[in-house]
Amino acid sequence: MRREIRPFDASEYLDSEEMIAEYLSAAIEEGPDVFLLALGDIAKAVGMAEVAQRTGLGRESLYKSLAPGSKPRYETVWKLIQAFGLKLKFEPMHG
Repeated sequence: MRREIRPFDASEYLDSEEMIAEYLSAAIEEGPDVFLLALGDIAKAVGMAEVAQRTGLGRESLYKSLAPGSKPRYETVWKLIQAFGLKLKFEPMHG
């Protein structure tokens, strides 16, 4: 019997704001590239059409902004975070 192994898709597990917040918090600790990939996973989980509507950005623009290796503008990242129902919070590195 042959078993098929599917690649891991984080978006399949991002089913609540709490899970999304934890995932994005962990991703930002790993650096900007991982953080941006996580934004793409979350957008996929929420649904690109829904994210486009919430942000006021076009779907094609979102796909380009979230493509691996892209460098989205801060304004785009900010709109995405708000569309996911999240807020940014900073803590001291030492303490």
